[in-house]
Amino acid sequence: MKYTLKDYQSDAVTDVLGNLRKARRYFHLEGDRTAFSLTAVTGAGKTVMAAAVIEALFAGSDSFDFEPDPGAVVLWFSDDPSLNEQTRFRLLEASDRIGHSNLVVVQPTFNAEKFDPGKVYFLNTQKLGKKSLLVRGHDDDEDARRLPSMRTAVRPDLRAHTIWDTITNTIEDPNLTLYLVLDEAHRGMGATNEREKFSIVQRLINGHGDVPPLPVVWGISATVERFDTAMKGVEGRTTLPGVQVDSALVQQSGLLKDDIILDIPAEAGRFDTVLLTRATRKIIDSTDAWAKYAAEQGETEPVVPLLVLQSPNTPSNETLQRALDTIYGEWDDLPAGAVAHVFGDHVTMQLGPWTVPHIAPERVQDAKHVRVLLAKDAISTGWDCPRAEVLVSFRPAQDKTHITQLLGRMVRTPLARRIPGDERLNSVECLLPFFDRKTATSVAKTLMNSSDGDDGDGGSGGGAGRRVLFDPVEMKPNPDLREEIWECFDALPSQSLPKRGAKPIKRLTALAQALADDELLPDAGKTAHKQLHAVLDGLAVRYKPEVEAATTDVETVEGETVHGHLGGTVDYSAFSEVADDRVIADAYRAAERAFSADIARTYAEHLAGDDDDALRDAHVRIAALALVPEIKQALEEEAEKLTASWLASYRVDIKSLTDERQALYNELRAMSTEPQQVFLTRPKVRQEDTKERGADGNETALPTRPKHLLCAEDGTFPVGSLNGWEIDVVDEELGRKGSLAWYRNPPRAAEESLAISFRDGKGAWKSLRPDFVFFSETSSGEIRASLVDPHSHHLGDALPKLRGLAAFAANFDGAFQRIEGVTKLQDTLRVLDLTKESVRTAIAEATDAEALYVGPHASDY
Repeated sequence: MKYTLKDYQSDAVTDVLGNLRKARRYFHLEGDRTAFSLTAVTGAGKTVMAAAVIEALFAGSDSFDFEPDPGAVVLWFSDDPSLNEQTRFRLLEASDRIGHSNLVVVQPTFNAEKFDPGKVYFLNTQKLGKKSLLVRGHDDDEDARRLPSMRTAVRPDLRAHTIWDTITNTIEDPNLTLYLVLDEAHRGMGATNEREKFSIVQRLINGHGDVPPLPVVWGISATVERFDTAMKGVEGRTTLPGVQVDSALVQQSGLLKDDIILDIPAEAGRFDTVLLTRATRKIIDSTDAWAKYAAEQGETEPVVPLLVLQSPNTPSNETLQRALDTIYGEWDDLPAGAVAHVFGDHVTMQLGPWTVPHIAPERVQDAKHVRVLLAKDAISTGWDCPRAEVLVSFRPAQDKTHITQLLGRMVRTPLARRIPGDERLNSVECLLPFFDRKTATSVAKTLMNSSDGDDGDGGSGGGAGRRVLFDPVEMKPNPDLREEIWECFDALPSQSLPKRGAKPIKRLTALAQALADDELLPDAGKTAHKQLHAVLDGLAVRYKPEVEAATTDVETVEGETVHGHLGGTVDYSAFSEVADDRVIADAYRAAERAFSADIARTYAEHLAGDDDDALRDAHVRIAALALVPEIKQALEEEAEKLTASWLASYRVDIKSLTDERQALYNELRAMSTEPQQVFLTRPKVRQEDTKERGADGNETALPTRPKHLLCAEDGTFPVGSLNGWEIDVVDEELGRKGSLAWYRNPPRAAEESLAISFRDGKGAWKSLRPDFVFFSETSSGEIRASLVDPHSHHLGDALPKLRGLAAFAANFDGAFQRIEGVTKLQDTLRVLDLTKESVRTAIAEATDAEALYVGPHASDY
């Protein structure tokens, strides 16, 4: 893969491959047909996950411990040829092992007896229609089956096989496995009444006439309920467990924009041109902000943001011309050819002096000259435009669904990562001239939802961590605070979330590549390999008897002969044969999965030197080493040690790199089965609402407090998102002697959010983000930080979070003045000081969080 998969993507790929492994076995050994689904919100990277799965199917995967299927054929099916073309391009973009020759678009002239293994065939609904050349001569009714010669007679010239023949022959070949990937799987899965039950997609899946059902069906969609229901109702098909991606993890990944900002009129009236002018200023400001960020990072191509103007279904030319007049009137340097449209009629529009050509939706993201886009309803499924930063909708208030659908095309982050410290660049703005407060509040609730709309045609995505803000105020670094406070902030430890199934050796080689690319450690790869080779040499001596036994196993093939005698008696005799090159190659490939292909290759070169004849012996040796569990474990431990050493040694140098490169190193730090220390990024711009909107749309000013690290122009920070006793905690801390500043720790994944890894009640790793960091000056003049986390004791995660805080306090003893858990018992705040070893011991032994706060280890706050 050209991309490093996010944790949730790796987990999903692992689960999908597990299902495909079972599905293949069920079909070839038992004749069972299977189906399962993958569901993930908009922006989760479903095509990237599919690319990783297809790579593993065709070529195997060390990362996922998956053997290739030499007979794998993938049939990628959707109801839209343009969506197929986008998918084909994205597979090429994501994979370094899938080439153009592996991706075949089934054209009307396609004519093959069966599909070839190792290829993805793209097919769409229209090409299976009765008038299509691909199916000409095929008929599934009873009369046609009785007269097969008639079918042959009506085939087009030079066509020996219809597409249905190709599918049938592929399914019936015992050496092939046909995997159907149904993109946007909710489509074609409506109610099964007489009118719909013979729909094309259902006939494809369930078979018809002489065409057998598809053996393996994998449905992909943001809303797979219809697909799952349809598959469960099919007789003779086993439904495997669906793979569902947690929307909160997608939001945490940085692939989706964190904030959606809604602007609405504050009073009754017609304000379309006023808000359009405001939107134009916003896109100009966004352009400047991205240009500034690119300059800071040394990037030559900044993000070019886009303004989307959504019109009603039947807009008048006068309305559109007036809108363009407004935009050009505010945007002085907007070129004449910078506007395009994606309306259904693919014609060039003349709107007064403005010529507006049509552009295909999938081209908008890369067509950087287009700065303003005219659209109507939600644009076709599969289209997305991460550089779309501002949306103005001229649709009326009752069109909430159309607005959220279009926003679903705009939620991806432009650089496929969160911009650290600057919330402006992690947001999308939506201006609604024809909405009132009450209706806009309803839209906000929809956008906060973690799933797409019911029709699955591109909702807003999102999950825990997504915010919807109304005209927020920017909070910037507090000018009244001393630099020493920020230096204290910079030194605070945070933790990464462990990764399931992390491979220490691959992590080390990836780190070595990164250090070499950034010229921090030239020849880091050679250095890493040389050290691991020396470790393997030493382990071979330490475990010499085990290695010799394993060598014998590799070089010989053990078997058993069964002798049947007259009268029904049977006896067995063992035999052994010398392994041939094919057996040794298989054993060596297993070693590549254990040690990584790179280490296995370079260690074979290390053992064989320049003697080509010795390479076979080297492969045997490596295969034998991999069969000794202690050797693999010890090698991984050495790789972990070297990785930790390099990350510590080059920590300061890494901090001076661009955000993109730092993000890569953060991912490498997180590629571990245990929490790893990471460091915070200083926040630069934060967006906060200063007013609260009730269900009726009425506004009330939020309370504020001083001394926050980031503040509005008046030096205050809004605390309306806090509950009453959390505000009491803030007031108590700000009133303490020596108090200097405080920080409301962002409750979502971000480089400026302090995180602590802990195991939940089921043993899964989660992230705790303590509510507050307080800074104070000691009597000796030293500035220290304290973590304070108010959390209700009755919640199910109260005790696991306390244990996470306790482990963090033990690991970073001395890094904080205080680490405290606070709860409210009746009318009294109680506190546990986790810097005390006795308190940590009590937490480890506790079975109930409330008992800890009631007991002697807690005190009144």
